Amino acid sequence: MTRILLLGCAGSGKTTLARRLSERTGAPVIDLDAIWRGRAQETADFRATLQVLHAQDAWISDGNFAAVTFDLRMPRADLVVWLNRPRITCAWRAITRTFQAGEMHRPGDLATVLRFIWNFERQNRPRIEALQVQHGPDVPVVRLRTDSEIAAFVERL
Repeated sequence: MTRILLLGCAGSGKTTLARRLSERTGAPVIDLDAIWRGRAQETADFRATLQVLHAQDAWISDGNFAAVTFDLRMPRADLVVWLNRPRITCAWRAITRTFQAGEMHRPGDLATVLRFIWNFERQNRPRIEALQVQHGPDVPVVRLRTDSEIAAFVERL
């Protein structure tokens, strides 16, 4: 497994897991949030960048962006990892990271992020899963909920 697509709610730990998987496998992390912000939110440029990065032999793709990117990423993925963390865990992580030095998330964005987290299961997950099936019906999926499940998964790689 050299091409892993990480999905989950904001605050679920996608970026942390991406770093751990990169350390374990040597595959580079493709951080979709960082690329999106760096491209001034121009969809065509964002997609072009992702197409080049996901053409590599190995990668850990960190982020959802399903409607805009699954047609590019999903067919190349060897594995999809869903982080199915409890809503309260995601909310707590979003709150605490807002106050960490060097963090790009700002306290002024917190209400929007918390609303996104609270509604993720009802609004976003169904759309993401439908697009996942549409663009990668044969890509295996692993669902991880707890720290111990995540640690065991990383160890197995």
